[in-house]
Amino acid sequence: MEFDKHQKVRSVLTEVIASYIREEANHNPLITVTNLIISSDYKHIKVLFTTIPDTGEGQALIFLMRKGSELRDYIKKHARLKYIPHIDFAIDYGERHRQHIDELVQDIEKGTQE
Repeated sequence: MEFDKHQKVRSVLTEVIASYIREEANHNPLITVTNLIISSDYKHIKVLFTTIPDTGEGQALIFLMRKGSELRDYIKKHARLKYIPHIDFAIDYGERHRQHIDELVQDIEKGTQE
């Protein structure tokens, strides 16, 4: 039961946060929410994100940190939650590394096909 509730809260928050970013952020760089880490008491979340191009990650992090309180207000209006969580943001380097490995594998496969 607790796992289902945790997944539901994660799903709702991911959707609401992505919607806020889509509405408020500049599209250069494009910000994508890749994961949400939610504390067991639902009072804290960490939003992991990447950007395209990846050179805009610093700008995106500054934007998100600056808009944190507005995002909490947005969540309050668009999600029915018992607690409105404190929000931290972090660049998802794991996702960035995964993309780089995929590119390397593609390059290797092209090299072996020639």
